Amino acid sequence: MQPVVALVDMREYEERSLEHAVSLIGGIDDLNTPERTAAVKVGAYSANGPQHTSVSVLGQIIQALNRTHKVYIVESDSYQGKGSDKLQIWKQLYSERVVPFNLSDDTDTRTVNVNNPIREVSVSLSHILFKPNVFVCTHILRSCEKGSILKNLFGLPPTPKKGQYHKNEIFCNLLADMYCAIGGIDLAVLDGTYLHHKTTDMTEPVGLLIVGRDAVAVETVGATLAGLKPEKMVTIQEFERRGLGSSRINDIEIVGASFEDMLERCQLANRKLKAAANAKASQQIPERTAIGDERLDPR
Repeated sequence: MQPVVALVDMREYEERSLEHAVSLIGGIDDLNTPERTAAVKVGAYSANGPQHTSVSVLGQIIQALNRTHKVYIVESDSYQGKGSDKLQIWKQLYSERVVPFNLSDDTDTRTVNVNNPIREVSVSLSHILFKPNVFVCTHILRSCEKGSILKNLFGLPPTPKKGQYHKNEIFCNLLADMYCAIGGIDLAVLDGTYLHHKTTDMTEPVGLLIVGRDAVAVETVGATLAGLKPEKMVTIQEFERRGLGSSRINDIEIVGASFEDMLERCQLANRKLKAAANAKASQQIPERTAIGDERLDPR
């Protein structure tokens, strides 16, 4: 079946952007039921940086899941700090039904073995991530070669020392094996309020939302809009190789806003970001970065 990805102009729909996106992909009635609990994986690199889903978009996700028994907003510890601290970014959204959940504090876990050519790896994952719970993955639109939506799965292991998994041979297998173990991503929401530059914290507003049930297809559309080439992105290609989603833009049905119009908007934003980054680089002496440091590719 051809995957469907909704592309919504947030400047037109504002607080109804996700509601409109969900209607375009045929609804999520199977996910939004009183019998189910939802875990929403946010991608917070740190408690202070700009690289995270906006309060507005997460609020819209919570509203889309308004019939579920409970909604857990989940993150884990990293070298940048405790997951519980990072989850305070969205504290205004919490209630008796919507609660923050630090994956690193959960003692009820299941072990997932990762097959890779380097060494045997196993990770413990929180029970809250597994079916029948609904798993929603949300991240930001950015020009990062390792991805956004799929890369966000890197935050599932509870250990703060995630740099040990950064080698490509381990990294891609880790993401794909965890994806399969938890039963996949039920809904992928790529927040394009801003386009984030890959090597700086610079952003440029673009105001679009990318939503779908096929997380690989959502990642592919987002990567293309961000100026990347999905066919050269190792994470996307590993998921495609395993049959976990579609990575060919021409095989994806994009509904809603004009893809060409949104691509033009993103290309303009990318030009502005590159110009600003070049201007900043010309005024600064580059800092040394430790080889193997997790900061080379922040989550």
